[in-house]
Amino acid sequence: MYTGEIVDFTTLDKDIQELIRESAAVREKSYSPYSKFKVGAAVRCTDGSISRGCNVENASFPASVCAETAAIVHAVSEGKKKFTALTVVADQENVKFTTPCGVCRQVISEFFGDNIPIYLTRSDMKQVLRTKTSELFPFSPFHTSDTKTS
Repeated sequence: MYTGEIVDFTTLDKDIQELIRESAAVREKSYSPYSKFKVGAAVRCTDGSISRGCNVENASFPASVCAETAAIVHAVSEGKKKFTALTVVADQENVKFTTPCGVCRQVISEFFGDNIPIYLTRSDMKQVLRTKTSELFPFSPFHTSDTKTS
C-alpha cells in the first residue's frame, strides 16, 4: 500500500516534469554492478537550482550510497539546505513504485519539512506517486521545521 496520490506524469507542472526528467537522466550514471538496479534522484533547491544524484553501489553493501541521499548531499556540499521538491526514478519491473529506504527517509527528514512534495516515478514515466515527508516517515523524530539549519 502506498500513501499519497497516483497521478499521470503529463498532469504535473512543467517544473516537476523537468525535475523528474533530471532524475531519469542521472539514473543512467548509476554504478550498480551488483544489483543492476539503477536509481536517480533530483532535488529542487529554494533558489530554483537542481541537484542530482544516482545510486553508487559497493561490494560491501552498507558502504553503498542511495540516489536520494546522493542528491541531497550534493546540494548541501554546494551550500544549499532548503528544498521545494524531490523526485526519484528507479528501474523497476516487479513493483509499482520504489520508495526511499529507511536511511534515505531519515536523510530526507533532516532537510525537508513535513509537507515538501516527493514524486516517485515509474521507469516508464507514465505514473507518479505524489507523497510527502510526513507520509513516508510519519513518526520522524524531527524535521527541519523543528530545527535550525544554517
